[in-house]
Amino acid sequence: MLAAVRLPQSQYDLSDPFGELKALAEQAGAIVVGELTQNLPKPVSATYMGAGKVVELKALCELLHASTIIFDHDLSPKQIANIEKETGRKVIDRSELILDIFASRATTREAQLQVELAQVEYTLPRLRAMWTHLERIVGVGGIGGIGTRGPGEQQLEIDRRLAQARRLDLVRELEVIQARKRREVRARKAEHFTVGLVGYTNAGKSTLFNTMTAGGAYADNRLFATLMTRTRQWDLGGGLNVMLSDTVGFVRDLPHNLIASFKATLEEAVHADVLLIVLDVSDPAIDLHEKTVRGTIDELLREAQEDARREGEEFTPPERIVLLNKADRLRDNSERLVWQQRLPGAIPLCALPAPEGTPPDRLPMGQAELIRRVRDLAQGRVEELEISLPFRQAKAIHLIETQGKVLDRQYDGESVTFRVQIGRRQVEQLRAGGARIRVAGEAPAARDGWTTP
Repeated sequence: MLAAVRLPQSQYDLSDPFGELKALAEQAGAIVVGELTQNLPKPVSATYMGAGKVVELKALCELLHASTIIFDHDLSPKQIANIEKETGRKVIDRSELILDIFASRATTREAQLQVELAQVEYTLPRLRAMWTHLERIVGVGGIGGIGTRGPGEQQLEIDRRLAQARRLDLVRELEVIQARKRREVRARKAEHFTVGLVGYTNAGKSTLFNTMTAGGAYADNRLFATLMTRTRQWDLGGGLNVMLSDTVGFVRDLPHNLIASFKATLEEAVHADVLLIVLDVSDPAIDLHEKTVRGTIDELLREAQEDARREGEEFTPPERIVLLNKADRLRDNSERLVWQQRLPGAIPLCALPAPEGTPPDRLPMGQAELIRRVRDLAQGRVEELEISLPFRQAKAIHLIETQGKVLDRQYDGESVTFRVQIGRRQVEQLRAGGARIRVAGEAPAARDGWTTP
């Protein structure tokens, strides 16, 4: 049985109020037999919904033989206990449902640790409610204070200590994994131009990732198909490659402890040079999805900026490109035009792969434009330069040959001088690798035999 209390500030899809919760429940293996909604100005403290509605909920469960009630919002431990007592049914809130799905999908060690940590943090404040069945034997030794510690409270304290100890173990193990991952992310960004895919769950991120790379990411028409970050090389043509990362999808009212646990998983996206924000424009709830994704990204970027400030580092927010995925499914182009007006620069897109051998100008909707936009950002402003390099700097020479347009080459002893049209970002990459370059208008660097006059 699905249940919800709709408050004035509640955000949900008006056209299908229980659509997402039903999909989540079915992903967790449940069979949904009924729904019950109540509109209230504010929640009831004891049971969240009104007492009369709880009686109606119980009767509906009995009529439809529902064994479990799933609420479309978070409940306090006491509220869960009270509703279970009144209805005689197991009660699950939205956070517990999402955690259950994540637990069933986590395959990597990092994802499993993150999910378990989120579960422990969710369970800790609820332990007392879980031990209410032992309250009858608490206090047999006296009235208040000393002598009131019965077996129930002893077991509760033991469970709390075990949970706290397990939480510390998980945090320590995750810190080691995530510190290593942060180093890998920063090293990758220093060496490559990086692009991150973000968006609502089931928006088509993994499909686009597989289309643009040989990534082999698991893609399916279900929520949370991706629970780990996968990074692969994306060939933009003309010898220019960038690193593309697929990330876990966002969802409305994602549990805060789960966002905290998966912060390092989203490190790829937060520190990318470009964010590709994927929206399913064919979904009736796109308006809600867009607000959720934008809010989550803004929150993550604020945290990253704060982290950088504390560490005395600079943080440059990534460029954003919005992709209106599944635009080919729209029967009326006016819907697409509305979103293009609301989000200037958004690219209508079909993320499905083109048949093998399709020429670049015949790619599915929006793919050629996406590649062009990312390529322009990866290259930066194209300039015509003279660059001299010793033959031993083979990596820099290869970069010029493959990512620039060479107009002339002059060989002199142990060096080669290129006249080349090349992007500003490639120039900075060459400099980072030790190449000495003089851009027109700049003062010449100290001569060391490899600086252009």
